[in-house]
Amino acid sequence: MDIDYAAPGVFTAVSPAQVPLTTGLPEDPVGICAAVTPLFVQPTDAAAAGVPEQRWGERNIRPASGLIDALIAIDPAPLHVPRPPDRRVVGTCRHWATLATALLRQRGIAARARCGFGTYFVAGKNVDHWVVEYREGARWRRVDVEHLGRTFVPRPDDLAPGEFLTGGEAWQWYRTGEVDGALFGVYGVDFAWGVGEIRANLIRDLASVLKVETLPWDEWGRMDESFKGATGEDFDQLMDRIAEACGRDDPAAVRAVYTAEDLAVPEAVMR
Repeated sequence: MDIDYAAPGVFTAVSPAQVPLTTGLPEDPVGICAAVTPLFVQPTDAAAAGVPEQRWGERNIRPASGLIDALIAIDPAPLHVPRPPDRRVVGTCRHWATLATALLRQRGIAARARCGFGTYFVAGKNVDHWVVEYREGARWRRVDVEHLGRTFVPRPDDLAPGEFLTGGEAWQWYRTGEVDGALFGVYGVDFAWGVGEIRANLIRDLASVLKVETLPWDEWGRMDESFKGATGEDFDQLMDRIAEACGRDDPAAVRAVYTAEDLAVPEAVMR
């Protein structure tokens, strides 16, 4: 059975009361994504924008409906109206990707958030990042919602192969031996670099392919052991199977591997 990416998932439903806020959005997918771009501000930019510290916890909101509630609590304008930085919700790239995915799905457009690494932020390094991809004919078109209108990459509205790597693509590259795992990690966080970051983003991307878009710091299963280097070749072979299933875009294979061992997102996170 196929995965219906045009229908909402656990974190990408827009509530009936919120639908009127979406009626002014553009009709085209990139236009919808562009409307999301000025709705969030990164935690690192929040203080300079005048966002009070007590609001920084907004970065922990998981569901898109909760993000919309937070937005209209600050500014009740419809979602197509850009907010100045001090009236945006504090979030990470995952928030941009999740809300864009929700709004695309609300319009019946097949879309999914992807967790992985941007190769265009720091020369020679691969930085933890989330983007959106939507179905355009026979292909998935990738959009860096957070950075539309910026110059990190020539076409943030249509990322070229290799500019963004899903967790699986990063893992398969690492397994060739052509790239050092230490070159993958979280910008601005010295300790969050290494092979464990690739494995974690691969598992988060697996969940997102199954329409469960976790927070970038949600951890479960053997992630902590992986960060500590305490998992062995058997775990890496499981990562190989995940990367292959996601890369083939095979719903049956993705579902099968998700139920293996302890890869499924815990109920505590789903709530």
